[in-house]
Amino acid sequence: MAQQVIRVRRAENGECEVNAFDPQRVRRALAALPPERELERLLRLFKALGSPTRLRLLFALDGRELCVCDLAQVLGMSTSAVSQELGRLRNEGLVTYRPEGKMAYYRLASGKIMALIRAAKNHKT
Repeated sequence: MAQQVIRVRRAENGECEVNAFDPQRVRRALAALPPERELERLLRLFKALGSPTRLRLLFALDGRELCVCDLAQVLGMSTSAVSQELGRLRNEGLVTYRPEGKMAYYRLASGKIMALIRAAKNHKT
């Protein structure tokens, strides 16, 4: 009776050479996935961070409170353009503001977002 020869090749280029999976590992990985609603929230957050202007705004507000006019000067933009970008950050809960007379002063809602941004900044690719 002829013996079947199985050729084993090393996985190169990050691809498996066989179609097999470990059910236990798959179950653990599935259990680690967040619910769809949480993934959508994270996606909105990362989209909000996906703009150089919004990132500059967050850096400018790190540790300080600034009015829209100050932020417009820092970024070299119109106050209406800055207000629009701040609105996006506000909608995602990344910044808050307080009105004072005719002025609106913005600050970071939490230091957690800057911790995330610093971690990404320090990430080496």
